[in-house]
Amino acid sequence: MINFSKVPLPAYVIDEKLLRKNLLIIKSVQEQAEVEIILAIKAFSVWKVFDIIKEYIDCTTASSAWEAKLSFEKFGSKVHTYSPAYSEKNFSIIKSCSSHIIFNSLSQFYRFHKEILNSPNKISCGLRINPEYSRVKINLCNTTLLGSRLGIVKEELGSGLPYGVDGLHFHTLFESDSYDLENTLKHVENKFGNFFSKIKWLNMGGGHLITKKGYNVDHLISILQNFKKKYPHLRIILEPGSAFFWETGVLASSIVDIVKNNGILTAILDISFTCHMPDCLEIPYKPKIRGACQKLQNGKYTYCFGGNSCLGGDFMCSWSFDKELQIGDIIVFEDMIHYTIVKTTMFNGIHHPNLCMWKVNDTLEMYKQFDYNDYKNRMS
Repeated sequence: MINFSKVPLPAYVIDEKLLRKNLLIIKSVQEQAEVEIILAIKAFSVWKVFDIIKEYIDCTTASSAWEAKLSFEKFGSKVHTYSPAYSEKNFSIIKSCSSHIIFNSLSQFYRFHKEILNSPNKISCGLRINPEYSRVKINLCNTTLLGSRLGIVKEELGSGLPYGVDGLHFHTLFESDSYDLENTLKHVENKFGNFFSKIKWLNMGGGHLITKKGYNVDHLISILQNFKKKYPHLRIILEPGSAFFWETGVLASSIVDIVKNNGILTAILDISFTCHMPDCLEIPYKPKIRGACQKLQNGKYTYCFGGNSCLGGDFMCSWSFDKELQIGDIIVFEDMIHYTIVKTTMFNGIHHPNLCMWKVNDTLEMYKQFDYNDYKNRMS
């Protein structure tokens, strides 16, 4: 249990014990299903944690030149890289850091493939396909909407694969279960199965929320095992991000003021939703607060929470508590490690939460304490 009296607030606190629990699940699936599961660092790029992750998996996947370089330097292995588009100025970095490069369009493949052939590095090339099917209900996270820029549809790909394509990649899931994958695979096979005999690997992308409570891990393993029996020559790759860090840490803050307007109480925090929990407003979703009821409870003390920025919409409602809140109270937002940290901003110059880990031996390891210079130097 994290002792918040030892944590300099505000702070993102990763719980090593919970992280290792997730990593064990992922490693078990990888071994039982005989597939590769690699970390999508777009969900988490605090590289000081990579040494722990490397105890369980061997590789990562990146979505940009900077992600690829960071992963190659700090994880220590060549990267699987996919980006909606590569440019001439960053492709040399991509080449030097990647073992696999996935192209989002045929034009991108033709533009850069000759450059890969002339590279001293052995790089396997793939294409991202779009099966035009997804059960994701949130449009922001649905990659298969009509007219999507992500992936090549069957009509565009035609009847054959270009010379030099070793694999195919699809990513249509978001915090999804194994049954979503099962249904998606039917559509992928129906549209692109004729190419499977011509490729070496199939990357099933991210969005597999393997570590969520209630996820049917045995069903996932069965799906993957059966798929491999059907296509024994194919190397199967999964690249979840959230699953590695699902419910492995918190964002801890404190109340700096409580204001009242037309009977509505809002506790203002030393953090910001728009700066430090942007997905809550973008997706949106209501985060869990430790010790609070998610829904309004008659007879309890009910509060909205506001971020300490000037943005009018930097707030969320409402949570109920057994006792009245006070200035200085610690407020802990659950499950704030995956995606949250990598999407933060320093808008309004608000103090950025510190980064740290609560170790298995109940000590705190501080990774980064932010100060004014971090804000100032962003634009210098």
